[in-house]
Amino acid sequence: MFFRAMALAALSVMAALQVHAEAGSAPKLRPEMLVTTGWLADHLRDPDVVVLCIDSAPEFYARHIPGARQIKLSEIAVTRDGIPNELPPIDALQRAFSAVGVSNGSRVVLYGERSNLFAARAYFTLDYLGVAGRASLLDGGIEKWTAEHRPLSTETPAVNAASLAIAPRPEILIDTAAMRDLAAKKPGSITLVDARPAKEFTGEQLSEDVAKAGHIPGAKSLYWMDMLMSREDPVLRPEAELRRMYSQLNARADQPLVTYCRTGMQSSFDYFVAKYLGYEPSMYDASFYEWSQKNLPAETSPSK
Repeated sequence: MFFRAMALAALSVMAALQVHAEAGSAPKLRPEMLVTTGWLADHLRDPDVVVLCIDSAPEFYARHIPGARQIKLSEIAVTRDGIPNELPPIDALQRAFSAVGVSNGSRVVLYGERSNLFAARAYFTLDYLGVAGRASLLDGGIEKWTAEHRPLSTETPAVNAASLAIAPRPEILIDTAAMRDLAAKKPGSITLVDARPAKEFTGEQLSEDVAKAGHIPGAKSLYWMDMLMSREDPVLRPEAELRRMYSQLNARADQPLVTYCRTGMQSSFDYFVAKYLGYEPSMYDASFYEWSQKNLPAETSPSK
């Protein structure tokens, strides 16, 4: 009995040490990347706060958060060489943000169409420019703001252009050649995250305007909408749930994490959440759209 008790005690200690090690290896949350509607309501008139509405439909901005400035999606995502939603040249991106008054001292709060998907794309763009350190998503977006009966405005604010110094980070942008090399690495040495709906990942359904079914070999599925409470209430799920989702992908802080989707929009949200959780992600912007055009290998599977 004594030796059995000692063995059980040893196993308990080992299990505790393993849990502690796993907890200790989790990257540190970046809570500053997310602000609540309550926080924004309290700070809406702060002189350094710049609220940006990212949209593609004019009616989306027709009733906006008071003082919000508009950036059209077409200003930060263009079609290049037949591939939709590519990044424009760096100087064009710099002009787009400086034109709406974003400076290096601005506290930028982003919200936008499609349950904040466009806002996540804007965050990725600011991160690419090296100026996302003071940028956040509005948790729940305009949907939560409106549901709480907070004020809306129809007035377009007068805005002066600002000086914005950038420090581009090309390393977070993966091109097709680099993606091909990463996909060929030893299994388990990279976390490759597909942000599309599960049926597009498995190959049961084709992505829009994409002739090839399936996903990049080695990728795992994390549909971006699954990280929200719902489409109608697009608040991020609790940290513990988000961490569990990335843990199921075998995400690790000490290895590359790359997101992709159809054209780099949905993967912007997976990129944002990965960074929020403390990882150092990058994104394959041309995504499965270009991958399939290059006739590169794809896998199909019965489930995600």
